[in-house]
Amino acid sequence: MGRGRSRAVKAPPGTLAPTPLHSGWRATLRGLTKPTPARLALGAFTGLIAIVTVLLMMPFATADGTTTPFVDALFTAISAICVTGLSTVDTGAHWSDGGLTVIMVAVKLGGMGMLTLASLLTLSVARSIGLAQRIGTATETRSESIAEVGGVLRTIVITSTSFEVLTFIALTPYMIITDHPFWRSVFLGMFYAISAFNNAGFVPEAEGVTQYASDPLFLVPIGLAVLVGSLGFPVILVVVKKWRRPRRWSVHVKLTLATSGLLLAVAWLGYLVMEWSNEMTLGPLGIGEKLLASGFTAIMPRSGGFAILDVGHLTGESRLLTDVLMFIGGGSGSTAGGIRVTTFALLVLSIWAEMRGNKDVEVFQRRIPQETIRQAIGVLVMGSAVVLAGTFALLRLTSFTLDQSLFEVLSAFGTVGLSYGITDELSTGAKLVLAACMYIGRVGPVTLGAALALRSRTRMVRFPSERPIVG
Repeated sequence: MGRGRSRAVKAPPGTLAPTPLHSGWRATLRGLTKPTPARLALGAFTGLIAIVTVLLMMPFATADGTTTPFVDALFTAISAICVTGLSTVDTGAHWSDGGLTVIMVAVKLGGMGMLTLASLLTLSVARSIGLAQRIGTATETRSESIAEVGGVLRTIVITSTSFEVLTFIALTPYMIITDHPFWRSVFLGMFYAISAFNNAGFVPEAEGVTQYASDPLFLVPIGLAVLVGSLGFPVILVVVKKWRRPRRWSVHVKLTLATSGLLLAVAWLGYLVMEWSNEMTLGPLGIGEKLLASGFTAIMPRSGGFAILDVGHLTGESRLLTDVLMFIGGGSGSTAGGIRVTTFALLVLSIWAEMRGNKDVEVFQRRIPQETIRQAIGVLVMGSAVVLAGTFALLRLTSFTLDQSLFEVLSAFGTVGLSYGITDELSTGAKLVLAACMYIGRVGPVTLGAALALRSRTRMVRFPSERPIVG
């Protein structure tokens, strides 16, 4: 044999040709370590949680100068970064002004981080799919106006901070006229503004927000901030830029606003009717106060978490309504949690189209791609699985009822912050379960939706179709 080029050795019939294992492992390793917007954002979230946990364990963070246990500090850090509002300690009484400042900064960073994550993933989807789909995605999300990461960050910071400043300006004078010292009023106005717009629900006062239950000067700014923050950055940007031309709004904006308005109206009427005669909630209030309190309560399950009515005293029907609203959550690309209102709307539209025998899902004179419907189904299944697993774990680890456990898990997954009043009584294992639900609920639907979009591909060969029996 000469020293010429080596010839490939053909594998015997019926056997598989040998493959270089090291190249497969290298490809897998490169895939796992490849930096992506989702991985970078998740890494930043985890790093921030670690830093905030350490800071909250410092003696300066507590009102009595003691060290907060690790699990409670970790739980609060995750709740702040994930803008949830659940806490295993009394926020207003346990933490000092230093600790509250750490929580406030964590909420601000967590809220901006979530908006940034959603926007960066939108850009990733727009740049990774085909040209025709890219044009469609850019049109729907208006990503052509924020084509660069720097532009995304600047727009997010300016937009979110502007709404927070407006809420701060509305609340600070109110705090002054309600006998709070000047600098304390400034601090409370800033804390409430950041907590409300970012849908965090943290309350810096030991008395809670029940002390303002019938005061529109407090409830209206807080409610509006929560509502605007829950709509989502893509919606806010388009509405602000094109508020005079609603016909040019994208389907996403129209669908988010229409579904949010419908859910708000249903919730407002539902709480008003079901709690009207409840002596423990709306019963003792006047008609105007009932309208105000029920409207404020209807906004909070979107992910706000401020409670002026005791959850434990609500009727069973109201708690069920709250469960559903918390699971749905707010708008995509917002500081709210849940499966998102657009996911819910697309699923309802898909069912309606199937009932009418329509092949296509249509809304606002536009056809929704089947890939988008499948993504919505994926987010629904993922969310349901997390809630089911979390509720099962809480039932195994605690002695609380199904109603109580389900409510806490839904509040954690939806990053709402409403509580049955049992969070501080949970065991260490149960606290970690809720912490995991908060983390997954914060980043799960967004990253899963983007991942499904990025994995969308066209196959050249398709199997023959066959219809199984359904139902």
